[in-house]
Amino acid sequence: MSTQAKDTAPSPLPKVAKQLIVFDFDWSLADQDTDRYVHEVLSPRLRAKLKQLKSSVQFTDLCSQLLVELHEVEGKSKDDVLNALRMLPMHPGMMRGVKALKQSANVDTTFFLLSNSNQVYIDTILEHHNLLPPAFELFTEIVTNPATWSPSGCLQLSRRIPASSPNQHACSVGCSPNMCKGDELEAFLSRHGGRQAFDRIIYVGDGGNDYCPVLRLGANDLALVRRYRGLETRIAREGNVKAGIRYWAGAWEVEGILGELRGEPRLA
Repeated sequence: MSTQAKDTAPSPLPKVAKQLIVFDFDWSLADQDTDRYVHEVLSPRLRAKLKQLKSSVQFTDLCSQLLVELHEVEGKSKDDVLNALRMLPMHPGMMRGVKALKQSANVDTTFFLLSNSNQVYIDTILEHHNLLPPAFELFTEIVTNPATWSPSGCLQLSRRIPASSPNQHACSVGCSPNMCKGDELEAFLSRHGGRQAFDRIIYVGDGGNDYCPVLRLGANDLALVRRYRGLETRIAREGNVKAGIRYWAGAWEVEGILGELRGEPRLA
């Protein structure tokens, strides 16, 4: 039996004045996968089709095709999709944790959401849970794939970097063609004063596509890595992570770490 990787981040976590926390969305901030969940709620047939085709069709393109089929063949409406999204699980501990950290007077924390989901899915879920203005301004920026509603109520999803664009990313780590999350992290930093603007960067993720941005972190940074998923697997197999790592399996554990980031003692 293989031994579970152990945390490498210091404990207690060092105190800093200003930090950036970057959240992936699916299985990180949210306790589900948005692209799959919508079909699990509305069309098990399309959920099975997604599983069957995901290895042969670019994932964002496949999700876009299935949304058209969901509307035109299955007859599902805009309200059907929105209602499914509002049912998607968001752990109360995660929501408590991010709000408390954002509001803390002990440390200045900037929140950045970086996701391969899409704008409609994310906005709908965050609004439902009062994590968007005017209820609460959590994220300075949300970077994801664009999506809009057609007049008939079909959700039209596109790649963040269109296939027709001459400006394709050159990632060699394995990011999907629609987006290099490492490049997007670097671009965010450039827009907000560079790395020197933050004493620490924290990345919260779970998937293999989170490995690229985690590689961009430095020795003073922190990766919060969800257990039993692709990111943990890639770190174990490929290594090269300079940042300290805290592993987590449940959102309640992240709530505890977010408390540490604002000066609370570590949970037992």
